[in-house]
Amino acid sequence: MNGPETTAGDTGYDTDVLVAGSGPAGGAAALLLATYGVRTRLVTKYGWLADTPRAHITNQRTMEVLRDLGIEQQALEQGTPSSLMGDTVFATSLLGEEIGRIRTWGTGDESLTEYAAQSPCGMIDLPQTYLEPILLQNAARRGAVVDFNTELTGFEQDPDGVTAVLRDRVGGREYTVRARYLIGADGGRSIVAERLGLPMEGQMGKAGSMNIVFRADLARYCAHRPSVLYWIMRPGADVGGIGMGLLRMVRPWNEWLIVWGYDIEKPPPEVTDEAAVAIVRDLVGDDGLDVRIDSASLWTVNHAYATRLSHGRVFCAGDAVHRHPPSNGLGSNTSIQDSYNLAWKLAAVVKGHAGAELLETYSQERAPVAKQIVERANLSRDQFLPLFEALGVVGGDDDGITKALLAARRPDAEGAKKRQAIHDAVELKHYEFNAHGVEHNQRYRSTAVVPDGTVEDTSRDQELFGHPTSRPGAKLPHAWLVDPRGHRVSTLDLVGGGRFSVLTGLSGTQWADAAAALSQELGLDLRTVVVDRDARDAYGEWHRRAEVAEDGVLLVRPDGYVAWRRPTGAVSTDEATRLLRQALTAVLSRE
Repeated sequence: MNGPETTAGDTGYDTDVLVAGSGPAGGAAALLLATYGVRTRLVTKYGWLADTPRAHITNQRTMEVLRDLGIEQQALEQGTPSSLMGDTVFATSLLGEEIGRIRTWGTGDESLTEYAAQSPCGMIDLPQTYLEPILLQNAARRGAVVDFNTELTGFEQDPDGVTAVLRDRVGGREYTVRARYLIGADGGRSIVAERLGLPMEGQMGKAGSMNIVFRADLARYCAHRPSVLYWIMRPGADVGGIGMGLLRMVRPWNEWLIVWGYDIEKPPPEVTDEAAVAIVRDLVGDDGLDVRIDSASLWTVNHAYATRLSHGRVFCAGDAVHRHPPSNGLGSNTSIQDSYNLAWKLAAVVKGHAGAELLETYSQERAPVAKQIVERANLSRDQFLPLFEALGVVGGDDDGITKALLAARRPDAEGAKKRQAIHDAVELKHYEFNAHGVEHNQRYRSTAVVPDGTVEDTSRDQELFGHPTSRPGAKLPHAWLVDPRGHRVSTLDLVGGGRFSVLTGLSGTQWADAAAALSQELGLDLRTVVVDRDARDAYGEWHRRAEVAEDGVLLVRPDGYVAWRRPTGAVSTDEATRLLRQALTAVLSRE
């Protein structure tokens, strides 16, 4: 991993890439670009980073990105481990009667093995207040310039670059910066997306919600059922917002965040400290609880996504192009993965390794993901309705939940029917809290992927279960190998780092020879990985998951996605060179 370097033809540019926004998308973009040796400048209008713990679920795919960047351990040190994340509870209050529980985020006995088999990384809970400093500090250490209190107020692009207008919010000075490319990672009210005219579909402002961040010692109520989320349904409560009151652990077990709904058709409520304390005590169920309120804020539930994520030399990422409720924990994860997709492409073009057409593949690949996660998050929010119905909240009176729970205890047909309804409603929430396929089954179709004509097996639920495959357009499957020192190493550890990788077996060393020749010919730093030479398939996992023969080959992009493969068939080194050259030329949009 290298710091920023001087790029050929820098004359007239203040930086290669200007990033607007310091959230997960912007921070990740700056860190990735700096790591790849691209001159990068990040500006944010704020004086520091996130001051509220908004996004928090950090899934395996994002942890793989952090692992590739060499900062996974920092995240693990700051995050709450999965062992304390998963005993999600539905109850009438934290002290009140339980409606049900669900094992979430892959912590259930039936899902632990599948999650472990999918990735070398586990999930953690890493609030945005901890994630953003990790990204920005490492970006700055690797050479990115970071400017706080600096607002992007406008920009113009031409065939050769982007001229951005910046304003120093402290001194009031306005000035321009010239960049080759601009990334708008400036959030759900993105001026970059608006001024770029990106087409948006969906609806903004579907419902109203409030966040209350508070301190209280709740360990005695959580130690026996540790979780990130405790969903609270109160008799007669407003079920607007995201559906019911939520107690969210920020730090175990004394820092918390409450999410509570309000009627968006009415004037926004004023959340005083007194009102916030009353809400906290009500949802906890302890009228004498010692509470300290840190902050309270209002936000709206959105259902909107951009159908195109870029225009010319300007790109948008993160909440700027996908706006949705926090259901499924997809927000910061998708934002970081947007940048992971875009950064290596910008680096390849800036360094002259790829044609500019490669940058068009960012929208081709990530716009479908933006639509998918916005619709999934909103559907998960709507899928609380069966639980409301089973509990007598919809169309019921103030004590509907009490009646429903009493009915569920009856040892007769009516009681059995009510119990089944509650059970089915809770089970449906696996699509929110254990949507492993949503997190891992993102498939790319673009000119940066060469399809091989095969059809993927979709017999298992695509949202609930991860489907590892080496088909072009899918992420390289994880498998444990053993390195020359005898240590376990994942296949994902052998690729990435901003480089293309050629992965084959011991019978396919001609592909490694071809890669070495093409590195010189094309000026690319191609990595070669020969399984059972560079790392042994000691467990046989790669043999079971590779979907290519030992003499077959995979061309893996810097973001870990398979760009091209030849499943089997011995060829000469000359033929291997020709085929690999053809694939690289297509994927990189080179003439």
